Amino acid sequence: MTATEPLKTGQAEISFDVRPSASPVPVADREQLLANPAFGTRFTDHMITLRWNQADGWHDGRLEAYGPFTLDPATAVFHYSQEFFEGLKAYRQAGGSIAMFRPQANATRFNSSARRMAMPELPEETFVRALELLVTQDREWVPAAEEMSLYLRPFMIATQAGLGVNHPSSSYLFSIIASPSGAYFSGGVKPVTVWLCDDYTRAAPGGTGEVKCGGNYAAAFVAQREAVENGCDQVVWLDSAEHRWVEEMGGMNLFFVYGRGDQARIMTPALTGTLLPGIIRDSLLKLAPDLGIQAVEGRISTDQWQADSASGELTEVFACGTAAVITPVGKAKGPHGEWLVGDGHPGPVTMRLRDELLGLQYGQRPDPYGWIHKVC
Repeated sequence: MTATEPLKTGQAEISFDVRPSASPVPVADREQLLANPAFGTRFTDHMITLRWNQADGWHDGRLEAYGPFTLDPATAVFHYSQEFFEGLKAYRQAGGSIAMFRPQANATRFNSSARRMAMPELPEETFVRALELLVTQDREWVPAAEEMSLYLRPFMIATQAGLGVNHPSSSYLFSIIASPSGAYFSGGVKPVTVWLCDDYTRAAPGGTGEVKCGGNYAAAFVAQREAVENGCDQVVWLDSAEHRWVEEMGGMNLFFVYGRGDQARIMTPALTGTLLPGIIRDSLLKLAPDLGIQAVEGRISTDQWQADSASGELTEVFACGTAAVITPVGKAKGPHGEWLVGDGHPGPVTMRLRDELLGLQYGQRPDPYGWIHKVC
């Protein structure tokens, strides 16, 4: 049985054919998977697909059974990496309802990425409604356990077959897949040790640093391997010109906490075009002042990080992102030395912000910002 879900975009009507899977995962198997989901290893019964070409625009929208794509070996995405993605979560709220966190912000960033990658923009209402369709259809896949969620991965890829390199693709596929998610870092909330990388660069001015494109992550693997070889959990990226200004930790934004108690304040590296404009980052810049914590954007060098840690002025450091939420940083290492951050343990500002953010996402605290988007 096939249903059709129409969507008004303000320009034309986009319809999604709803085609439920004929062989969903059995209930008992699904419940076993939800009891202890890893991050991004198992997927729900369905996915969203929507196609674009120059003649028809966006068309052929479907909610269909999760499964592989069939693509020509010469498809542009394989050879020229014209693609990008988003990441957000659906949460089971207190009382059993399901909500997403700031999907409109993801829709806006999705189109910003599309423009930079010379790909077609998707109407924001289409983006959000497609997420709603998938979450509603696969709502039984949203875990109920504490700090678990359903991770949502919208993405777009170039689908034109051919090896010409002087123009973008003439056709694209938009898709959303979903994966029940436990903790991003195994072992719960514990400080990570970071490696200050001065051999490799994540992004340069004018590049794709503010885009969630796969090439950024592929180019990071060698530096992450270097971090692990040096006994670290994650790599910290420095600026491309001087290799001294702190930018990001892996795929996450960094925050630096100065002072203690009522005098505590937080600073995060300013957006320069080389950093990802994280939605959790933006949320914390709004949330912290309402909790009495001054929040600013600025910059910090590796030397200053080390000196401020030694003097005690810098008391905490944490990273934030959709997948890992907030992760404390306990130690920094680099080719020229290493040092503790504070006492090496999660700090009170880090944990307070984490608790407040999770409370909002799971519906345990009031939402004065309109960030919680109820789905079903």
